[in-house]
Amino acid sequence: MRKEDKSTIIEQIAATVKEYGHFYLVDVTAMNAAATSALRRDCFKAGIKLMLVKNTLLHKALESLEEDYSPLYASLKGTTAVMFSDTANAPAKLIKDKAKDGIPGLKAAYAEEGFYIGADQLDALVSIKSKNEVIAEIVALLQSPAKNVISALQSGGNTLHGVLKTLGERPE
Repeated sequence: MRKEDKSTIIEQIAATVKEYGHFYLVDVTAMNAAATSALRRDCFKAGIKLMLVKNTLLHKALESLEEDYSPLYASLKGTTAVMFSDTANAPAKLIKDKAKDGIPGLKAAYAEEGFYIGADQLDALVSIKSKNEVIAEIVALLQSPAKNVISALQSGGNTLHGVLKTLGERPE
């Protein structure tokens, strides 16, 4: 491969890393063509971009970015595919669903501005909530005391109305 071609590929990989907020490094060494095609279809359905890369080109692309991705460099061995996603836990759910006999296997991930190294981090990645999900939970928690107060006031008003109506209808 010519040097110009390599630099173009490095720029494309770096642009893709910038475009997506989260990416997973996946080991696809033992996958055959049919399994790889099925994985690509499932990634497309889930809104995940799957890219097979040379480790050295990915390493250089990560080095060219402002952020420090050095914790991921040790994971760049063997055949590596990169799953890019806007949702932090979507690739983890797909890997967990598809993984039979450890194929595809998680090498490392960068999700929600954190590094997850090793296949043992898959369950932690599946349970990650996006920022929007966390904000929605906080809003719901903040709204629940207000809802309780409003419902108590409404029920108290109905009770008071019932008492007054009963007293008004009572013969003297």
